[in-house]
Amino acid sequence: MALKVTGTRNQPFSEFRKRVFTEAGDKVVGRGPSRPDQAAFLGLSEAELTPSVQGAIRTLLTEIDDLRHEVERLKAQLLRIEILADQDPLTAAINRRALIRELDRIRAISHQYRSPATLVYLDLDDFKDINDRFGHMAGDQALCAIAERLRAEVADNDLVARVGGDEFAVVLTQASLPVAESRARHLARSLEAKPVEFGEWSAPLHVSWGLSEIRPDLESEEILAQADAAMYARRRERRAGA
Repeated sequence: MALKVTGTRNQPFSEFRKRVFTEAGDKVVGRGPSRPDQAAFLGLSEAELTPSVQGAIRTLLTEIDDLRHEVERLKAQLLRIEILADQDPLTAAINRRALIRELDRIRAISHQYRSPATLVYLDLDDFKDINDRFGHMAGDQALCAIAERLRAEVADNDLVARVGGDEFAVVLTQASLPVAESRARHLARSLEAKPVEFGEWSAPLHVSWGLSEIRPDLESEEILAQADAAMYARRRERRAGA
């Protein structure tokens, strides 16, 4: 480790350093050659850089290195905890908490760069029938399959979230309402094109969806609520026309 100091020598602090390193060095077993750069760092002459002081320096540098590794380990652990806090444990999609935070971020970006973005709210129709007919394990498998299909269909900078139960949300960045409507239709058709299979059985999927433009004048919860309301309105219209 290369150490260098500049400026006028602080004599009282230098004396304090000498005493601390000497006392600590008396407890350290070890010998080594004198180092001019160590002497300069400590404010010591080479004659004053005794073997006991050199041992104290080595111990201190080892402790600093150990501390650095511990800080890195704690940072990695904190990152893992943050990821788990933002992730739906079943589908690995982001959860509602993370979605709201990301909507806040995208609202600010859209306002700053005048870049359109849209939220798609998707809900599985009659999902309860899958649970009742095949069991909750099959229902969980269906939810995981839906999340996986959505992730495969969206762009890398888009987001897939499980809002709750059988409800999902997709954030389409760089997508105005007309573009988002076309992409939402494609997402719904893609989900419905292939039934979910459970061993020898399979169940078709039916999806309702709604849109809400991500605008800076709307709070993130309002954007989510608007898309949810649009999804229910579309479902009612479809069932009324059936």
